[in-house]
Amino acid sequence: MISIIIPTLQEEKAIRGTLCSLKEELSLPHEIIVSDGGSSDRTVELARPLVDKVVVYQGATRQTIAQGRNDGAKVARGEFLLFLDADCAMPQPDDFLARALSHFQADTNLVALTGNVRVFPDKATLRDRIVFGAMNFAARVQCNVLGGGGCVGGEFQMVRKSAFDAIGGYREDLVTLEDRDLFLRLSRNGRKYFDPALTIFHTGRRAHIEGWPRLIVRVLLNLLLFQACGRVRSTEWRPVR
Repeated sequence: MISIIIPTLQEEKAIRGTLCSLKEELSLPHEIIVSDGGSSDRTVELARPLVDKVVVYQGATRQTIAQGRNDGAKVARGEFLLFLDADCAMPQPDDFLARALSHFQADTNLVALTGNVRVFPDKATLRDRIVFGAMNFAARVQCNVLGGGGCVGGEFQMVRKSAFDAIGGYREDLVTLEDRDLFLRLSRNGRKYFDPALTIFHTGRRAHIEGWPRLIVRVLLNLLLFQACGRVRSTEWRPVR
C-alpha cells in the first residue's frame, strides 16, 4: 500500500482540488494523510471528508514543512510513502503510481523515486518552462548519474518507509532544502532514481508572486550554505497563497 502524505498550511484554495483528483481517480491500494501545520482557514474542514487521516500540529511555534511530513509519516501504514504538496496534481494517478511501484518491485535496492516537476500548462510562463526544464535536467543528472540529492523539490518524493525510518525522516531544523537533504541521506541506504516519464504538475505560485529573480537568488544562497555547512540561510519559508 502507498501512503500519500500532504503537508498543509492555509491551503483552503488548493487542497480540495488536489484531494478530489486523487479520491476520484486513484484505485490502487492507498491511504491519504493530510498533515496540517495549524491552519486558521478551512483547510482541515475541507480535507477531512476526502482523506483517511488528518494530523493537526499542536505546537506553539511555527511548524516546518519537514515536521509536517514527518508527522504524517508517523501515522502511515503503507510500505511506501509518497510526499506531495497541496497544490499539486498527479496525471492519471493509477498509471502514474503503477509505473512508480514497478521501479521498486524491479529493484529491491531502490529506496527513493522522483521525477519531473512542471507548472500546470495553463498557468506556465516561458520563464517557468525554462527554469523548471533546467531544474529537472539537473536533478536527473544528479540522481541517476552523480548519486547526489537529485530532486527538484518536495512536490514529488516516493520513499520506502523502512529506509525513511532508518534515517529518521526529514531534518526538522531545515526550513528549506529538506527534500534535497532527505535524498542525500537516503543514498547511504540504497539507490535513488529520477524517472523522466513521471511528471507532477503544480501551480508555480511562489515564483509567480515573488518573481523568479528573487526566488532564484534566495535558493542559490541557501544551496551554497547547505553545500558548505549542512545548514540553510533562511530562518523562515513564508507561505505564499
